[in-house]
Amino acid sequence: VKAGPNYGTFVDTFRRLQDLMVSTHAPDDVIDRAIAQTEALIDLLEPYEVPEGRSPAGFNVELPGRGSALLLPWKIEKFGEDGVRERGMFRRFHLGGNGAAHGGTLPLLFDDLFGMVIHANGRPIARTGYLHVNYRKITPIETELVVDGWVDRVEGRKAFCKAELRDLDGNLLADSEALMIQLLPGQQ
Repeated sequence: VKAGPNYGTFVDTFRRLQDLMVSTHAPDDVIDRAIAQTEALIDLLEPYEVPEGRSPAGFNVELPGRGSALLLPWKIEKFGEDGVRERGMFRRFHLGGNGAAHGGTLPLLFDDLFGMVIHANGRPIARTGYLHVNYRKITPIETELVVDGWVDRVEGRKAFCKAELRDLDGNLLADSEALMIQLLPGQQ
């Protein structure tokens, strides 16, 4: 579903709200006002809720995180049979502690990347069979990073993928490998 011209700003505004939710310590009266405004926003948007696959969230490759608030707000730089490269940063919302990204956000980054790798490689839809992450160095928040992923080998319905997360100096922060299994006819 193609996003409208303001959808990217809408998602980015929501991401900023997520950052503020985890980085502010507001007094109760401000929290009460925030709750009321959030409830008003829910009331505004609820009549437009649609079934899965009918929302622009996750389907607009020109937007960070493809327009999904769940996915990390990274932008695709390379998309081809030889692999996918994305550039972005972990935001304050992704903080695990001491300026580092929460360890659980790295598997999310890699898992989403591997789905894109399968698509870019021209393979049919697949599901993750396993995902292994090696944490090599601290992954900082609010620092531009690059992740590269590719299909390493294929065995029938199985595609074995690899990826590396690096800082702009080329330091390896984490790497990952995954088994992506092509769905059988009728599977979703």
